Formats: sequence, C-alpha cells, structure tokens
Amino acid sequence: MSVVVRFAPSPTGYLHIGGARTALFNWLYARHCGGRYLLRIEDTDRARSTEAAIRAIFEGLEWLGLVPDEPPVFQSRRIDRHREVAERLLAAGAAYRCWCTPEELEEMRARARAEKRPVRYDRRCRDRDPATVPTDRPFVVRLKMPTEGETVIEDLVQGTVRIANAQLDDMILLRSDGTPTYMLSVVVDDHDMGITHVIRGDDHLTNAFRQYQLYRAMGVAVPAFAHIPLIHGPDGAKLSKRHGALSVTEYREMGILPEAMRNYLVRLGWSLGDREILSTEEMVRHFDIRDVGHSPARFDMDKLLSLNAHYLRERPDRELVELLLPFLEARGLRPGERERRRLEAGMAGLKLRARTLVELAEAARIYVAPRPLPLAPKAARLLDEAMRRNLEELGRRLAGLERWDEGSLESACRAFAEELGVGFGKLAQPLRAALTGTTVSPGLFEVMCVLGREEVLARIEDAARGRNPAVQQSH
Repeated sequence: MSVVVRFAPSPTGYLHIGGARTALFNWLYARHCGGRYLLRIEDTDRARSTEAAIRAIFEGLEWLGLVPDEPPVFQSRRIDRHREVAERLLAAGAAYRCWCTPEELEEMRARARAEKRPVRYDRRCRDRDPATVPTDRPFVVRLKMPTEGETVIEDLVQGTVRIANAQLDDMILLRSDGTPTYMLSVVVDDHDMGITHVIRGDDHLTNAFRQYQLYRAMGVAVPAFAHIPLIHGPDGAKLSKRHGALSVTEYREMGILPEAMRNYLVRLGWSLGDREILSTEEMVRHFDIRDVGHSPARFDMDKLLSLNAHYLRERPDRELVELLLPFLEARGLRPGERERRRLEAGMAGLKLRARTLVELAEAARIYVAPRPLPLAPKAARLLDEAMRRNLEELGRRLAGLERWDEGSLESACRAFAEELGVGFGKLAQPLRAALTGTTVSPGLFEVMCVLGREEVLARIEDAARGRNPAVQQSH
C-alpha cells in the first residue's frame, strides 16, 4: 500500500507552531515511506476563513520546506460532493432526517443535565414516520450510529483506544440549511483524496470514533489513525501566547532558520537516540510515526535558539549575507556591493556570536553602517579629548603600514600603546569604539582587515575629529 497523508489546517488564523509540527510529521512519514504528502485547506467556515490566513499557511509551509506533492484541495469547493454522500446515506437507511426544533433540543439537554446524564441527542427522530411531520418543516440529517458494543481504534501513537457506542450520539451530517458538517466533510475528503494515514493532534481523538463509524456507513476502508500529543509550554500548560510566539511566521521574523525549526520540531515528540542535531535526510531515513511518544512535549525557546546558532554557523557565509539583507533593510541599512563583500569576509567572526538572524544583523552593522558611525553611550565615553588625539596619531602610523594584515596591524597598535606608556587594552577599546561604534565586536584586528585600510583610516579620522553622532537610548 502506498502511503498518502495530508495536513488539513483551517485558515482562520496564522499557521500555529503545533500545526507546523503536524505538517512536518506528515511530510516526514510520507517521505520515509516513499508516499505522498497532500494539503487540504478546511475553509468551510466562510465567516472566519480569510485569504490572509491562507497565504500565511502557504508561506509558512514553503518557508519550512513542506510544500505538498500536489496542488492544495479547498474543502469549500467540494460541498456538493459532501452533500451527495449524505443523501446517499439517507437513501440507504444509514442516516435519517431529524426535525427537532431548537426548543426541543434545549429541553432535551436541560432534562439530561437535571438528571445528571450525559447531554446527548435522544434519537427521537430515528424511527419517526415522515408522514407525521409537516413537509415544510426544516430538518437536519443525522448518522445512525451503533447503539451497542464498542468502537475500537488501533492508534499508531496512542495504542488501542476504545469507547462504548452508547456514548456516541447520532451526529449531524447536514445542517438544516443543507450545508455539510465538519465531520462529514473531513471523512469524504480523506476518502476521495486516498488518505491512508490520518496523522493529527490528539485533540482530534474523540472525533476519530465518530469518523470511524462514518467510514463504515459509507462502506469504504478506514485509514490508519495516529494522534500525536500536543505541545505544552515550559510550565506544562498547553502552549499559548503567554509562552511566547505561536506563529511560524513570527519565528521567521525572529531570525530562526527553517532547518533549525524543522530539527527542533521533530524532536518535540520523536527522537533518534540522544541526537540533538539531525539533518533532514536523517529525519526522513529514520522517522516512523509509531515511534512518536505518548506524552506532551515541552517547548523550550533556549533549545531552539541553541539549535539555530548551530545552523547559523553551518550556513555558507555568502548565503547568510543574502538572508541578512531583509533584516538589515528593516534597520534602514541597504548595503551596496562593497558592503556585501565586507559582510561575507567578516561573517565567520560575526556568526560565532549570534543565535538568530536578528542578532546577526545587529552585529553586522559594524561592516555596513554609513560613516560617520553612531556611537553607543559606552563607546562614546571611551573617546575623550586625549584619546581622540592619540587616535589621530595612530591613524597616521597605520596609514604608513606596508602590509595590511592582522599581524602587522597588531604589531603597530601594540607598539603605539607602549610608546604611550599604557596597557594595550587602554588603546584597544577606544580604537574598537571608533571603528565599530560599540564596545563589543569580533577580534579587533579581524575587523580592521575586513574593513580595509581606507575605511579604517576614515573611521579613525571621524572619531578623532568628533564627527560621530550619539546613539539615542530607548527608554
């Protein structure tokens, strides 16, 4: 049997981090089995479904590298097919019309609550003679569920799960306006799409029992079910906005790399021994939905950032320059070709200290910011009048250097500090401030080599003549 799976989000908001993991597990299982991974947009709730949310889903999946193998299916375009199945079940006697009014249903619920019974439809219309009901009275269509025995599902993650059929009421397939319900639409679409494995969150486990009976009533094969535990926050509560970002696009904007997010998400519930770092190829080779754990996974932002730092270091420097451009532009920096070459030359030193593209962009300012550089408050305090005069003299010494490499630059600077009768740090920190506008950067002489002779001398002159504006502190 060829494996066919699907990710089926509702476009009523952003692509949630939990939904992204569900999509990843489906994609990995399909790739592992040599099957197909499909996408279905469950947009039948027209009031809440939006084009913006659909775009966000597509963008999020594309960013994660989880593009479906076929064009997406839109559930709202298949309503006629859903209705046709309900009518066929009705004609076969597997479903029936229910004419109960809202008032009757509320009375039924109130009586059940008063008698401390589960609130369920009492099936009063199941064997009702249509001749006793006015022909113009609205009705819904309900499925005839079994009333005895139990429904048993061999879930690939949860194991054997069962429920007494007496606990399952006769669910509605068609509403009184003729529109299909979620339960009907999902089952019909999964059957028509040839879905062999339904992999989704365990909050859908109760739906599986009802859907199982609908497959049986339709006379079609029931797919295998795999209900994966939800993601919780660090405190053990269900992941929510108070734990931090929930949207996949928010993580992209935070400067997380897609390969880091894939690696992190797959480890939320599945593992390959004690391995923390897993390539996508390794995930595909080893992933089996049966190996997903039973317990909720806990989201840990520090672990994600640590993984992201690893993948930043692994990315080729030229690729990182391209990835940084939007983050630099968001800071008002538009590096030209010369600045891009500088960025690439200095990337090895920059990326060692960054965990995200946002942090990397902030650190990269030193190579792309236009002159005169703004000075951070700590940097400005290092450049008093005496030090400005010293830097002016240092600039003259450096201008005459025959070779512009780290060794020659260090020798010249140390020799000048010795002439001044100060420890090297007393000169190095003001020089760093002049060249970068900050007090923290990659190695000083590495920075000088990356900037090049012309830029270094120009920045030293700016500092010596007091041209640098002060950075405005935020309050």
